[in-house]
Amino acid sequence: MEVTDDERELIESIRNYNKSFPNGYPQLLWFAQQLFDNMLRQPYE
Repeated sequence: MEVTDDERELIESIRNYNKSFPNGYPQLLWFAQQLFDNMLRQPYE
């Protein structure tokens, strides 16, 4: 399976958020959600 740079960044941001749990960093969650939303809004190839 090939992973694009955007997909890799999303995976890494999710992992960073999970590592921050239970303290949590709302900015990390927001960042991961933004990456995900941006991937959905664009025609993705």
